[in-house]
Amino acid sequence: MSQPLLERFNTAWRKVSGKKGGFSDESQEKEYRTRGDSMISRVQKNPGVLTKKAVKLKTDGFLPNYWLSETDNIILCGKIDWLEYLEDTDSVHIVDFKTGKHEEDGKSLQLPIYLLLAANCQKRKATKASYWYIDQTDELSEVKLPELEDAHEQVLKVAKKIKLARELQTFKCPKGESGCVVCRPFETVYRGDATFIGTSDSKQDMFYVPSQNSENTTDSVIL
Repeated sequence: MSQPLLERFNTAWRKVSGKKGGFSDESQEKEYRTRGDSMISRVQKNPGVLTKKAVKLKTDGFLPNYWLSETDNIILCGKIDWLEYLEDTDSVHIVDFKTGKHEEDGKSLQLPIYLLLAANCQKRKATKASYWYIDQTDELSEVKLPELEDAHEQVLKVAKKIKLARELQTFKCPKGESGCVVCRPFETVYRGDATFIGTSDSKQDMFYVPSQNSENTTDSVIL
């Protein structure tokens, strides 16, 4: 890499400084910037899996994708953080980088989705999976891969619910009328109480929404 990681980080940060990054003030931005610097330094000192052979999924200009169900007209797409190539077994190791302070919920669909993408968007079998909590540790935390058939059923079940909700234009929050941390920022935008701050590189409108929930009183959200 011709440019050091910290320099690349500094360049990228300028694009999300201030309210564009969802920061309420300079103090909060400094806190997150410091955490970012720390994580970059950790990776530089302990590159580990990043120094080994890797597999890159072909994208053809789009996110890796495949037909989850042609019958239901559902395509699954996504981007896996890292696929290490395991030469001894000619297989791949799914690695997901975590920058948050909390460990991944065991009920999360992320790993099943990654497994399905790895199985259907390249030829090698996924035999291993790990999370790298970059904010906490120098080492990977290995996790058990779900069975491929179970992952397919689990993801397809949720995908069908999403498709039906879109078709019926009926979106009900599992938390009920009070909403949840995912719903509330969008509701704030809908009410006109958010601040429009521009358009992202992907041509999406961005809004600044100060945090209004008790679960996380220091963060803001950019939509």
